[in-house]
Amino acid sequence: MSDQQAPESGLVEHLIELRARLMRGLIGLGVILLGLMPFSRQIYTWLAEPLISQLPNGQSMIATNPAGAFFAPLKLTFFVALFIAVPWLLFQLWSFVAPGLYAREKRLAVPLLVSSVLLFYIGCAFAYFLVLPAVFHFLTTFRPEVIAITPDANAYLDFVLAIFFAFGSSFELPVAMVILTLLGWITPEQFKEGRGYAIVGIFVLAAVLTPPDVVSQLMLAIPMCLLYELGIHAARWLVPKNKAETA
Repeated sequence: MSDQQAPESGLVEHLIELRARLMRGLIGLGVILLGLMPFSRQIYTWLAEPLISQLPNGQSMIATNPAGAFFAPLKLTFFVALFIAVPWLLFQLWSFVAPGLYAREKRLAVPLLVSSVLLFYIGCAFAYFLVLPAVFHFLTTFRPEVIAITPDANAYLDFVLAIFFAFGSSFELPVAMVILTLLGWITPEQFKEGRGYAIVGIFVLAAVLTPPDVVSQLMLAIPMCLLYELGIHAARWLVPKNKAETA
């Protein structure tokens, strides 16, 4: 009877620990969200700046839905809070998983987690400061004069969030390559030999993820090609080290 109770008690302890970590993560997210709520209008104004700066003088956004002007800033504030809380949420996840990992796995997991978060943030910053101004300048410059641009607040928010997710996720390419190498599925030499196919795939992916304009496609494809090369060098650096530790 005691032998059966031991696994059950261990499972209950893990579930209690998981619940505690989830509660701490949600509480942290809630605190950040409450702190950002008074600034929701300023945050949306900041997000809209790349487009507003390209519109004719006196022209601004509209809300086709009567509640759109109210819910769009709130929706954005939640995603900003989630964006800021990612390190805290990952820390809670790591605190739950780490006790079950070996020392070597911890040494590999920590740099991968940190680098993945930093690359995602860098991808979003690249999209906001470089891609969005260039895309909106291109779209507003080459539009016919008879067409007036009156963007909807919710549609603009969905568009920008999709761009952020596309660039943030795409900038994770080196981390994905390193993980595949550590798992032994692909070697750095295979990544190097398949560079041509990878470049074609990157341009196809950029065409799918970005708006139908050449500017945003190139601004996603070119950094991804550079990140692909970075992933090859990172995988080469880790493979001999990993083999030495295994030996």
